[in-house]
Amino acid sequence: MAKRKSIHASSAPEVIGPYSHAVRVGNLLFLAGQIALDPKTMDLVDGGFRDEVKQVFKNVEAVLKAADCTLDDVVKLTVYLTDLSNFEQVNAIMSEKFSSPFPARAAVGVAALPRGASIELDVIADMRHVVAI
Repeated sequence: MAKRKSIHASSAPEVIGPYSHAVRVGNLLFLAGQIALDPKTMDLVDGGFRDEVKQVFKNVEAVLKAADCTLDDVVKLTVYLTDLSNFEQVNAIMSEKFSSPFPARAAVGVAALPRGASIELDVIADMRHVVAI
């Protein structure tokens, strides 16, 4: 069985349950779902859907950084949306954050998310460039 290492990101919102910010197994990093919590207040950001998406990406980047990774290392995203009509806004922001070749992605419509969030992202990253544990 592969050795697992838990990653804690001090600049990301604290976890709100019994889980890790991320777990490394071999060359893969699995991030827990991130919602648009402000790390300082632990409240959802104000300003609408676009601001939520931007904060979610900031939170993802904070967790990736704690593991010596960046968005360039992301190979798979799962996007959970409470309103699928926001799908195009997600595409627009992803186009700002990623370049080709883009990570693989799934988008899933859900009834609700923690803390009343409109979007949640979970991510898998490739860590081959980071020294093994």
